[in-house]
Amino acid sequence: MLGRPFVHRLLRSTPQRSIPELVSRQLSTTEVPLPRPISRLTKYARRTGYIVAGIGAFYAGDKAFNASAISRNFRTLWTCAAITLDYKWNFTPEKSELIPELHERVANRMYNLFTANGGLYIKIGQAIGANAAFLPKAMQEKFAKLFDDAPQIPYSIVEQVFLSELGCPPSGPGGVFEIFEQDAIASASIAQVHKAKLWPIDGDDRERWVAVKVQKPDVATQMMWDLGAYRVVMWMFEHWAFDLPVYFVVDFVSDHLRKELDFEEEAKNAQRTAEFVKAEPRLADNVYIPKVYPEYSTKKVMTAEWIEGIRLSDRSSIRELMGEYNSSSPTTTSHTAPLKGGVKAIMQVMVELFSAQMFNWGWVHCDPHPGNVIIRPHPTRPGIPQLVLIDHGLYVGVEDDFKKQWVDLWRGMLAGDFDSVEKVTKEWGMGMPDLLASATLMKPIRLRKGETAAQKLNREEIEKDQIAELQRKPMTQYEMSVLMKKRLKGFLKDTDRMPKALIFLMRNMRMVQGNNQSLGSPVNRIKITGFWASRSLSQIPNISFTQRAREYWHHLIFRGIMLSLDIAFWKSRLTQWVRGLLGLRPGFGFEDEMERSMRGFAKANLGVDVAPGAFAG
Repeated sequence: MLGRPFVHRLLRSTPQRSIPELVSRQLSTTEVPLPRPISRLTKYARRTGYIVAGIGAFYAGDKAFNASAISRNFRTLWTCAAITLDYKWNFTPEKSELIPELHERVANRMYNLFTANGGLYIKIGQAIGANAAFLPKAMQEKFAKLFDDAPQIPYSIVEQVFLSELGCPPSGPGGVFEIFEQDAIASASIAQVHKAKLWPIDGDDRERWVAVKVQKPDVATQMMWDLGAYRVVMWMFEHWAFDLPVYFVVDFVSDHLRKELDFEEEAKNAQRTAEFVKAEPRLADNVYIPKVYPEYSTKKVMTAEWIEGIRLSDRSSIRELMGEYNSSSPTTTSHTAPLKGGVKAIMQVMVELFSAQMFNWGWVHCDPHPGNVIIRPHPTRPGIPQLVLIDHGLYVGVEDDFKKQWVDLWRGMLAGDFDSVEKVTKEWGMGMPDLLASATLMKPIRLRKGETAAQKLNREEIEKDQIAELQRKPMTQYEMSVLMKKRLKGFLKDTDRMPKALIFLMRNMRMVQGNNQSLGSPVNRIKITGFWASRSLSQIPNISFTQRAREYWHHLIFRGIMLSLDIAFWKSRLTQWVRGLLGLRPGFGFEDEMERSMRGFAKANLGVDVAPGAFAG
């Protein structure tokens, strides 16, 4: 340290120099150690640590306060970018033989994305999977495994939902219910279901058990982000990856998925459907919609009557219930005698129920998978079965104009009338009437055009030559994919005019078909649906006597046309019966035979290799 005398001597000897300069010169003669330079490795290590810490903090904050919504969207965009680039680089004529591997990679990426994100992604994936028959085979197989199953949220979170929605805990002193089972009996992507017991009413000794549906809190937070990502992804697929019209469904699908998260809306749907069923004499005694308790329901909690029965997905128990399956294992049913009518009675009611929804009520349940259908002995007539329909979150309304077109389409399809089907498809902005008819019925349809016998013979000869040419020179994977894209573009000509409700109606029909097929095709689904379609126009209120008479006449003609379809159905049933008597495997049912025909139709007309069971819904 510099002392005061030293500074004074400096001032006397060199007055012309500044003090700072002198001090600096003096200090420069003293050795000061320089700082050691930081290595490049250390710099990179520090920067990497800062980045990792920042990402970790962001991830933790997103998970804690935003239900991982941003992370989920990043995963979505990353996956879709990878899919887009993969197709851009590898979907080429030169790599034709590697295209199945490309489809396999894309199917795995999409499946992993949907299962990793969960929530609405499962619903979106199921919406795609319901009509996956015309997607590449790898995607058909992957989407068939996309089940709506998810881990339970803990009871502590369920309790928070109750306190937020109803202002009191699920049970206990001051609770909503006398008993509330903490373990959920089922857990899906957006909600889980608990069994509970209502408080007793004075003078009523009955135990009133209910099913309580509780929405998972993260779903509402994630919804806006998920639907935004869905919009971006569909735009990317249409404009960058596949060059196919897919974006037109975004608004319609998003609106209905939002409604599915509103349990008050679901309660209203159930009540409205119950009113329709009660007013329909052909269904009122055979179909039941569980009672909803609005006083214990909110947008995120819904309470409905508990129903004991067997879900249609449990096929062996259903057959045992109906007396069509002898199991060596102990019975799982609570009754002593099988119910009357066999599985045919169940499917007859199911097909009629959903036909009434489409053609009479204009109010269609869009998720009739076998887990949402319960079969039980009739409460007042124990010898017969009753179908109970649950999960009323997803419905679509059908306007009168569209309903009339839908009926005209069915009549034209089953009568083989090209002009009638073409008229409807043009009004809907669609081409290829034969393809629409076949996709709707899941049965190859060749519509008859207004042509002379010579023209018909000439057309058939041309078609034979085309088929023979395809057999001589099989298409490459690339050519098949290009053909599929070309046909689908020709099919969806003007998506602005296409009725969006058709998407959910087709989903409904695929699932009903799958239910019938899984039980061995006990009923002629197409005939039943066609009858309801044809008969519905003759029952429209407020039409003139002349119009009603005309519609009855058309219906009688239609019944005659349906005779050929009936013959094909009973031929299939007879074959199954004979094989059963001989102790052989039952063979293919009517729906199975139509599926095999459709697989061939799809291969020849769209270039799509359809996996077995892909049309089952």
